[in-house]
Amino acid sequence: METTRWKIQENGRWNNQAIQEAAELLRRGEAVSFPTETVYGLGADATREEAVAKIFAAKGRPQDNPLIAHIAGREQLYQLVERPLPYVEKLLDAFAPGPLTLVLPSNGACAENVTAGLPTIGVRIPDHPVAYELLKACGLPVAAPSANLSGKPSPTTADHVWADLNGKIAGLLDGGPTGVGLESTVVDCTEEIPIILRPGGITREQLEKVIGKVMVDPALAGENDRPKAPGMKYRHYSPEVPLWLVKGNIQAIQDLIDREKQNGKRVGLLAGTALSGLLDADHKMELGENIAEIAANLYDGLRTFKEGDIDLIICEAFPEEGLGQAVMNRLKKAASDYVLLD
Repeated sequence: METTRWKIQENGRWNNQAIQEAAELLRRGEAVSFPTETVYGLGADATREEAVAKIFAAKGRPQDNPLIAHIAGREQLYQLVERPLPYVEKLLDAFAPGPLTLVLPSNGACAENVTAGLPTIGVRIPDHPVAYELLKACGLPVAAPSANLSGKPSPTTADHVWADLNGKIAGLLDGGPTGVGLESTVVDCTEEIPIILRPGGITREQLEKVIGKVMVDPALAGENDRPKAPGMKYRHYSPEVPLWLVKGNIQAIQDLIDREKQNGKRVGLLAGTALSGLLDADHKMELGENIAEIAANLYDGLRTFKEGDIDLIICEAFPEEGLGQAVMNRLKKAASDYVLLD
């Protein structure tokens, strides 16, 4: 398959023809990648099972992993779900469009392979001009997981998508780097007290300011047989080489790096600005000065280190508060080991 790649900005002008061509591909049942404010998504018509099947085929994604339906506005939400609880309106008022996915009772409008046979569906209104224009132009709910090979780091640039899926999908809308850098927060809104199923760009603290008490699913610490939301069951975000997530003082981390180098390994370091400047490794990738920058650069960092260049990634563990909870959720899924040093 030949993958068409469109630049959204051509000579400083918005490329509306690219949007229209990509929308036509979606209407024809093809799979198209597009940017959102979180990561690049791989979209297909959420109402057609054969179209959605092309997402799973391109990614190599397990069929029991549900997808998120992306929509252009709130009015489409009610075409996909049963009557939501009252607090859902408050969440929409505060965070939509934005990096928040609401899990609601499905009315069956979307294909069964979107919901993985569950009675619920995840729905999101993305906050990105390319995503908005594409969704508006095609007039469809678009099922869209991240546009990467299953299990690998999510894509935050069009080049990431191209590296993974060129020749496997019909089109790619190149809208430049994404913003948040981590996938949306997924909240189960089927109970009186909402439950975070996946931490992301909207924190628990932000949610609670709007609707009061919010719970966190205990499954975040383990694995379910049947996931309610994307990213709950399978290992994700893995770089090409082993990654050790390390928590400890500076000297202990440097000693670990030195020991692995003495064992003949080429060691890469993935860390925030402060720690990166204090440690020595064969290769270093600085993620940023604060947790927002670290989140935005995380997947690019995981993709930086290639097999053949290094043998092991040592990655800093970050405080699990606010956006740090989402960062650590992704890193724990990416890591082959979690090392606690004295």
